[in-house]
Amino acid sequence: MHGLLESCGTIRLLGLALADASFEEVVTAMGDRPPTMSFSYVVTPNADHFVRLEGQQRERLMPYYVTAGTLLLDSRVVRRLGRVMGLRMPPVITGSDLTYELFEHRITPDEPITIIGTTAAAVDCLTRKYSLTRVNHFAPPFGFERDPAIVEQCVRYVIEHPARFVFLACGAPRQELLAHRLVQAGGATGIGLCIGAAIDQIGGIEKRAPRWMRTGGLEWCWRISREPKRMGRRYLEDLAVIPMLIRERFAAQQVPTAAK
Repeated sequence: MHGLLESCGTIRLLGLALADASFEEVVTAMGDRPPTMSFSYVVTPNADHFVRLEGQQRERLMPYYVTAGTLLLDSRVVRRLGRVMGLRMPPVITGSDLTYELFEHRITPDEPITIIGTTAAAVDCLTRKYSLTRVNHFAPPFGFERDPAIVEQCVRYVIEHPARFVFLACGAPRQELLAHRLVQAGGATGIGLCIGAAIDQIGGIEKRAPRWMRTGGLEWCWRISREPKRMGRRYLEDLAVIPMLIRERFAAQQVPTAAK
């Protein structure tokens, strides 16, 4: 992302170049970035993202990550597994934590923000919680990513409602598709954050796991307890990240020391 984290390096993990930056560095860089700069976006890959990119969708999805200005690791479980295997791992910066910090300390009540996705009820809760006065919200219908006309409607909405922070709360990979399309279209400004259900959690519509569970890498337990069928199936599928990390470690061992 031009003008963001330029002084920080990256760590390559499972095919993605993830930012090697602290939470404070990311937040400061976002807050200091001029709102009129050309649109760029942040993606926070977790195990689900990595597994998707390993499958048949890789060719279609990878451009969304390559075009992103910054990639931040959003999985304490992946980080711990990688460290156990001896892999070099970037810091964990979750989309929810980043969004919370921005609303708590960076976004003023009279600052314009644009939100694509989630529900009117969630946005209303967020608006009341932070006394926001200039919220622009557009909620495309479910499955909008399959209709190019609706995708373009979302793109036009972001361009016509400029903001320093654009929150794309559509879930992966829909939000990443939209962010990628915004870069392709040109004309948009600000920083896009692909943040899934963060608005719902911060506004209070969806209860987030207690802090001790989040910092302990146990948020997945909380989510399964609340949605056992949907989240249980998803986390079972996400176990595929384990052999992926093993292969990554094996590949790293094959690289001659002089070539590192």
